[in-house]
Amino acid sequence: EVQLQASGGGLVQAGGSLRLSCAVSGLTFGNSAIAWFRQAPGKEREGVACIVSDNDDTVYSDSVKGRFTIASDNAKNTVYLQMNSLKSEDTAVYYCARSRGTSVQIRADQYALWGQGTHVTVSS
Repeated sequence: EVQLQASGGGLVQAGGSLRLSCAVSGLTFGNSAIAWFRQAPGKEREGVACIVSDNDDTVYSDSVKGRFTIASDNAKNTVYLQMNSLKSEDTAVYYCARSRGTSVQIRADQYALWGQGTHVTVSS
């Protein structure tokens, strides 16, 4: 059974950093597109970043480009989201997910397998 386990959320001050981890079990994800999404209260789920580790291809939403970095460690079957220069508007529940396909994209309707969320709160 394929599972994704997100962790690393917490409370941080604006301008600070956090690193989220998504541990993937049940498959070797090298050619899978693994992405991070987030959902703030009262808002729709938003794609944040995606990676295909076999070719190191990545894509980011405009709202996080230049501040967040997605990376993978194939030996650990883990995808990371390094979040720097955090803002209050980054406050949300963050989810990792596996795409149905093998190309980088961050449309939620293309993702079939989701992990549980991890809460990120940025205080101003």
